[in-house]
Amino acid sequence: MASASTKYYRKNRAALQVKQAYQKKYNKKPSEVKRRVELAKENHKRGTYGNGDKKDVSHKKGGGTTLEAQSKNRARNRGKK
Repeated sequence: MASASTKYYRKNRAALQVKQAYQKKYNKKPSEVKRRVELAKENHKRGTYGNGDKKDVSHKKGGGTTLEAQSKNRARNRGKK
């Protein structure tokens, strides 16, 4: 079942193009590139990068990281706007 935003963007191609243009610009920012590189390094270090084990490195409130199921890590931030 598709989410509400997916349904919206399927119906409104112009809005999708605006969103994609923004995302493309945002993802090029040096701070975002650095963030992704650091997370990928941590995943490599822990041996979970690209091996299909369904684990993510999750940020803890104190600033550290821990291994966590992808579904738990990614679901926590849904709907926060």
